[in-house]
Amino acid sequence: MIQIEIGKPFNTEAILNFENIKTGSVSALPDSISINSENSFNLNYIMSKDDIVFGLGENVRGMNKRGGIYESFCSDEYNQTPDKRSIYAAHNLIVVDGERTFGLFIDHPGKVVFDIGYTEMSSIAISAENPNLNLFYISGDSASEIIKKFREAIGISYVPPKWAFGFQQSRWSYPDAKSISGVVDNFIKNDIPCDAIYMDIDYMERFKNFTLDSDNFPNFPEFVTDIKNRGFRLIPIIDAGCKIEDGYDVYEEGISKGYFCVGKDNKPFVGAVWPGKVHFPDFLNPDARKWFGDKYKYLIDQGIEGFWNDMNEPAIFYSEKGLQKAYDKVKEIQGENLDIHSFFDLKHTFEGISNSNEDYKSFYHKVNGELINHYDVHNMYGYNMTRAASDSFDTVDPNKRFLLFSRASSVGMHRYGGIWTGDNKSWWEHLLLNIKMIPSVNMLGFLYSGADIGGFGCDVDAELLIRWTQFGIFTPLLRNHAGLGSRLQEPYSFDKETTGILKSTIEFRYALIPYIYSEFMKATLGFEAYMKPLAFEYDDKLSRRVEDQVLVGESIMLTPIYEANAVGRTVYLPEDMLLWTVDNYNNRNLQVVQKGHSYISSELNTVPVFIKKNKILVVGNRAKNVESIDNRDISIIAYVEDVAEYDLYDDDGVSKDYLVGKHSTLSISIKKDNSGKFKVSAVKTGSVDVNSINYTIVSSSGTITGVYTLYGSGARDRFF
Repeated sequence: MIQIEIGKPFNTEAILNFENIKTGSVSALPDSISINSENSFNLNYIMSKDDIVFGLGENVRGMNKRGGIYESFCSDEYNQTPDKRSIYAAHNLIVVDGERTFGLFIDHPGKVVFDIGYTEMSSIAISAENPNLNLFYISGDSASEIIKKFREAIGISYVPPKWAFGFQQSRWSYPDAKSISGVVDNFIKNDIPCDAIYMDIDYMERFKNFTLDSDNFPNFPEFVTDIKNRGFRLIPIIDAGCKIEDGYDVYEEGISKGYFCVGKDNKPFVGAVWPGKVHFPDFLNPDARKWFGDKYKYLIDQGIEGFWNDMNEPAIFYSEKGLQKAYDKVKEIQGENLDIHSFFDLKHTFEGISNSNEDYKSFYHKVNGELINHYDVHNMYGYNMTRAASDSFDTVDPNKRFLLFSRASSVGMHRYGGIWTGDNKSWWEHLLLNIKMIPSVNMLGFLYSGADIGGFGCDVDAELLIRWTQFGIFTPLLRNHAGLGSRLQEPYSFDKETTGILKSTIEFRYALIPYIYSEFMKATLGFEAYMKPLAFEYDDKLSRRVEDQVLVGESIMLTPIYEANAVGRTVYLPEDMLLWTVDNYNNRNLQVVQKGHSYISSELNTVPVFIKKNKILVVGNRAKNVESIDNRDISIIAYVEDVAEYDLYDDDGVSKDYLVGKHSTLSISIKKDNSGKFKVSAVKTGSVDVNSINYTIVSSSGTITGVYTLYGSGARDRFF
């Protein structure tokens, strides 16, 4: 890995480990890469015909970014249509996989444009207005090798508490304690597993951060305790903007200590979001970060164990200057006969009020005593808001894991929290985008990730919610989230049949948690991707082009259904695999599907899961929440030709002891001997609480089932 410093870069702290990084100059790059950084930064590379370009994390289009143009500039954009160039995150890594395989990371906190065959089909053109940046060139034999090198350089990913792998329910809005209690009642009444209920902006007093509406949420600590005693945790939202209001302690402290971003006049910049006019904390100032981060303790002291950070691109509804510009435009044309030009000029003026570059260029951060224009470091804002919270949690309880994820992010934030992929819509297209996006964000270290299941905006229909949930149960963050005014989309809010399908799908998620958690943790500690493209493991030409199937951990390939009224789909298998058609979380409809293209049936109540050859899938038991799961007796399904081995990782799920190697392992082995029998063994290391394993082994000669009982730390071999 080579670091090339161009100009005077801003230190983003994205790269953490420089041990295997060499410094060099532009001359150290291959001749096929040309750079001009005289007045702006421009990099060009000519692609070969079959090159694939992975990367850019959270962005539109597919896993292969070829053919598109993308802007790394965190943007409040929930109309995630193919023409959009930027959404909520800025993830500046691309990996060219083809005739020459290499990665490029543009370590720059401002806007970067990636033109990947958009202007010229064969050309990659990367540009930045500000030529001061660090360029990292990563060589390797494969895309997966390059991603691992990059992940090792940027540091270990955030790990949430284990309960955060359970199903979570959210909506803007549940306006008061009574409504949240009603949601809890309905989950319990319908016997649907769930671990967390979210509180959107309505819990605050007039949308002010770190406040509570005492009328709607009286006796809040007792309420939090009561909800937890019923098996659920409450997760409140925290926004970036802080209301301008005399008597509001956050506002007054921020003013007195100089912790808000300022305008050219050195006075706090005024924007507007939910509460109206706000100031924005200067998260690039370490003192301001600590001050804001310590505010989370107000809610932690009342029993809260997780947060979601929002509106931290930062989103700006309007500034005083932008609003006045719109008012002036109305006065200018009032009474006129508006033709096509004048009407659209008026329309665009009002549309341009929100999240305008003019506003982003109008305020500043104080960094080491120097004023830095926000526009030049825009992508660092959400990153450092989440860092502020994470750092504070470490002072509250250094060894406790808190749930924390963010809307805006850039490379480096993965060490402090997870992400959800921003406000989306109840469109089939957004389900497909979700399938393609999660492997891409995994490449950047954001393993704890997921989308708003069912879509945040618009009205979801039952079929879309079912299919989306069937995919979502494999993403680490599984949260159903909907917007104000949209159709209710809690699992119990539909007809009996739909609720029943959603219930069994969510139950299946809980049965999968031993495998999901094991694979998540192994990916974290091994700097791998939890969910990845087929091309990361299979090098045939077709696997390189498949984007609607994904690998989940070491044993599973998913082929989600993402089209309306579909009762199946065509799939591509790079090798023979075992298809488990799941119509109940513990039902086993198994068949071997041959390598190549096949059509598989998948009625609305089924989830197709492919188990790879010589791999093992561990399945646990359903429960009302993660903490009540009893997996002393587990099941495995294995497709074995000769030898299959699997290490089931587990830890306490609450502490950070995993960082010093404290965990347990159940090592499972299945080997076929010369007589055609399978020798099975399972060995415990650490505090594994498993008594027996129900085996289902499928081979070319048929299906074998049996029960294997464990004795102590090392069990005797058994033959099936």
